[in-house]
Amino acid sequence: MATVCADRGDSLALYSVAQVRAIEAAALSAVGPGILMQRAGAAVARRALALLPEINANLPVLFAAGPGNNGGDALEAAALLAQNGVNVTIVHLADENTLTADARTALTRARQSRAVFVDSLPALSWSLAVDGLFGIGLTRPLEGRYRDLATQLNQLSCPVLAIDVPSGLDADTGGIVGQHGMAVRTDETLTFIANKPGLHTLHGRDSSGHVVTDDLGIDKNLFPEPVARLNTPLAFADEIHPRLHASHKGSYGDLQIIGGAEGMSGAMILAARMALMAGAGRVFAGFAGPVPAYDSLHPELICRHAGDLRADRGAVVIGPGLGMSRHAHDLLGRALSFAPAVVIDADGLNLIAAEPPLQHRLAQRRAPTLLTPRPLEAARLLATDVHAVQSNRLGSANELAQRFHATVILKGSGRIIAQPGDIPTINTTGNPALATAGSGDVLAGLCGALLAQGWSAWACALAATWSHGSAADQMVADGTGPTGATASELMPWIRSALNRLVSELGTRP
Repeated sequence: MATVCADRGDSLALYSVAQVRAIEAAALSAVGPGILMQRAGAAVARRALALLPEINANLPVLFAAGPGNNGGDALEAAALLAQNGVNVTIVHLADENTLTADARTALTRARQSRAVFVDSLPALSWSLAVDGLFGIGLTRPLEGRYRDLATQLNQLSCPVLAIDVPSGLDADTGGIVGQHGMAVRTDETLTFIANKPGLHTLHGRDSSGHVVTDDLGIDKNLFPEPVARLNTPLAFADEIHPRLHASHKGSYGDLQIIGGAEGMSGAMILAARMALMAGAGRVFAGFAGPVPAYDSLHPELICRHAGDLRADRGAVVIGPGLGMSRHAHDLLGRALSFAPAVVIDADGLNLIAAEPPLQHRLAQRRAPTLLTPRPLEAARLLATDVHAVQSNRLGSANELAQRFHATVILKGSGRIIAQPGDIPTINTTGNPALATAGSGDVLAGLCGALLAQGWSAWACALAATWSHGSAADQMVADGTGPTGATASELMPWIRSALNRLVSELGTRP
C-alpha cells in the first residue's frame, strides 16, 4: 500500500482524530463556514475524475452519502461531477433534519445538479463507487441500512474510493469500530487534513488501499507534532554505505544467534542464514540443543554449543527456538548482562514475560536492545491480552519501549517501531506472504546482521522492517506467493532489497 500527498501537507506524519478535530476547528474559525467542505468535495471530484480514465467513464458513478460531514463531502463531490457531465447516482442515508448547515447546503447543491437520488443501491454496473457514509466521527458499529449498504459496497466489482476514512474503520487504531462491526474495503482512500495511523495498521491496510492525503489548504502552523510517522528509506539512509574494496569479514562484525533447543533448530538456522545474507562478517550459530557439524546449505555458518560462545563479543540474537528450560534462562540472562547489542525474539521474550528478574535486568540495560514481539508475546510482556494490544498498537509499542528501555518492532500488519522518547513509526511494506512460519526468525536474523555492522538499534529496526516487507512485495509481484511462500524463499529477496538500497541511497562512508 502506498501513500502520497496531494497538496502541501506531510503525508508521512500521522495525526490522531483528536488532533485532526483541533486542526479543523482552528481552520474553520479562520476560513469561515462551508469552505473546508467545499474544498473536500472538490478534492474528491478531482480524484474521481483522475480514476475514471483508467476505468469505464461511460458507466455511472455511485456515491454512498451518510448523515455527517463525511456525507456532506460526498454530496459536494457528486454535485461537481454531475455538473461536469458525469453520470452520478446518490444513495443518501440521512435524516435531513439532523444535518449540519454545511451538509444541508451540499445536499441542496446536489439536488440542483443532474445527479440522480435513489433510496437503495440499484443493480447496475458501476465505473466507480465512493464511500462517504462515515468518517472519523463514527463511534458505533455499522448497523441497519448503513451496514447493508456497506456490505453491498464490498461486493461491487468496480473500484471503491473512500472519503477520509473507510466507513467502519477506527482512524486511530486501525480496528473495526464496535465488537461486531464491519468496515468498507476500498481501493483508495482520500484522507483529509492529515494522514491517520489507523489507515496503515491492523485492519487499515485491508480497508484503505492506496492512501492519498489532502490538507485542504490548511495553514501548516496549525499542525502540532504528529503521533507517529510512516517508515521510508530516507529515515535510515544515513546508515547506508557502499562497501569499501579494502574491507574484510572483520569489517562487518560478528553475530551470535543463540537458540535451537532440541527439536527447534530450524528457527535458529533461518535466522543465522539470513544474517549471512544480510552481510554480517561472521555468524556463530549457538545451539542450546544438539549441535550439527555444519549447515549443509550454508557451511559458512560456525556451529557451536551456545554455552561455549562469549556473550560479550559482537551482537547477539537470542530466542529463535530457544525453548523455556533453565538452560535457556541462563543463556538469556548472560546475554542481557554482557551483550554489546542484542535482539530478543520468540522464546527470549516469553522467558522475560514469565520472570520478573529478567524483566528488571532487561530494563536496566543501556546497551542497544531490540525486541521483536508478535502481538501475543507483547501481551505477555505487558501482562494483558492480544485484544488490548491490537486495539492500541501504537500505545502498546510505546509502552514496551518505555518499560524495557528498548527499541521495539511490534509485528503484525503495519508493524510499529518504537523507542523511548521518540514518536513511533509505522511500516508500510509487506503483504500476507509474511504470514508464514519462520518469517519472524528471518526478521530477527536481519536485525542482528545490521546491528553487527554497527547500525543503531533504531535505524536497524526501520531498515529491517522496510527491507523484510519490501522483499515480500517484490517476491509476490514476481509471482511467488503470497499463498505458499516460505521464509526460506524470502531471504534472497531481502538480500536484493538491501543491495538495491545501497545502490539507490548509499553514501561514502
